[in-house]
Amino acid sequence: MTFFNDIGQIKYEGANSTNPFAFKFYNPEEKVGNKTVEEYLRFGVAYWHTFTMDGSDPFGAGTMVRPWDKYKGMDLAKSRLEAAFEFFEKLNVPYFCFHDVDIAPEGSNLRETNKNLDTIVDLMKGYMKDSKTKLLWNTANNFTHPRFIHGAASSNNADVFAYSAAKVKKGLEIGKELGAENYVFWGGREGYETLLNTDMKLEMDNLGRFFHMAVDYAKEIGFDAQFLIEPKPKEPTTHQYDFDVASGFAFLQNYDLQDHFKFNIEANHATLAGHTFEHELNYARINDMLGSVDANQGHPLLGWDTDEFPTDLHATTLAMYEIIKNGGLGRGGLNFDAKVRRGSFEPEDLFHAHIAGMDSFAVGLKVAQKLIDDNVLEEIVENRYSSYKEGIGLDVVQGKTDFQKLEDHALGLSEISHQSGRLEQIKATLNQYLLKAYAGE
Repeated sequence: MTFFNDIGQIKYEGANSTNPFAFKFYNPEEKVGNKTVEEYLRFGVAYWHTFTMDGSDPFGAGTMVRPWDKYKGMDLAKSRLEAAFEFFEKLNVPYFCFHDVDIAPEGSNLRETNKNLDTIVDLMKGYMKDSKTKLLWNTANNFTHPRFIHGAASSNNADVFAYSAAKVKKGLEIGKELGAENYVFWGGREGYETLLNTDMKLEMDNLGRFFHMAVDYAKEIGFDAQFLIEPKPKEPTTHQYDFDVASGFAFLQNYDLQDHFKFNIEANHATLAGHTFEHELNYARINDMLGSVDANQGHPLLGWDTDEFPTDLHATTLAMYEIIKNGGLGRGGLNFDAKVRRGSFEPEDLFHAHIAGMDSFAVGLKVAQKLIDDNVLEEIVENRYSSYKEGIGLDVVQGKTDFQKLEDHALGLSEISHQSGRLEQIKATLNQYLLKAYAGE
């Protein structure tokens, strides 16, 4: 059975193409720097938003028209799987990602749930044998079901802690079986509403214990995937324990987990934390903790997780600048944790959305590489901090001074001169590079 009968292979046709089912800027075989575009971007399709999301929101029912939704239960799961690999092949993506409940329905108990997963995973392995598309990462959904009302690994209920561990144990086994390159932990309910009824230290200690158990079990079964933490500041809890990269990094260091984890950074989560996307990427990169990316964007007029497909070329350029400076994403990738808008309800809109996102990051990659080749931002930063290359500044950097010497230096100053930050000029230069890329220069 096929589900996208009127859509053929999506190919690169160049910037002047008017074909809505063609890439305008994403040419996977094109060389940028020392890698191909596909090697740098390592795109992944999010199973949940693409094949299970129905378009419902707090104010309205689902709107999505999906040819596989005429089925129920395991038949629906099998149809979604067939549709997924047809989609992967036509879009020619190297990776996909999923939560356990995305691919198979929960049963009446955990044994039945695991049996459903085993059935779909066995079928999935068969599809993967004949496909270039591999598993970037999988994870356990420990947040949707009412059992996680008070959290999962941070729950006040020890039975829920055990149930969460059992789900992650199964997820690690599935990841190994399918050859996942990463395993993600998103603490959707790992946080609290109020300290009036919360033992925050116990909850965080238990979360640390949980992660150590996961590390130990992965070693036990020989699953060598990269472990990733995905920070998010709010939604659904008021105070999330993994608020942003900085708080997540502090948590990992506090519980001696920093050698076992890196970060999966989502653009929309960054903005919800009051940061730019590139801030979170930079913080992770300079601490050698940048592992993978969830590629999306939020809406500037809305204060929640809208998970839009990325089309902001400034954002994709600055993101790729950090990723290139990181030497790429290693085993990670760019997973489209993004959903089509509620009004984009036809199956073909799934292709349009992914094409737009892939083209946007391809532009960002090319512009970022050109900025690096021309040493544009590096030269600006180097000049701005030139006072630390000699004299008292060099002494500070090299640890050769103290407060007494710094006071002596300050007392000898008649005035302090500054140079302009020239932010507007820098932004204009970024625009110039973007426009030149569009013109093919």
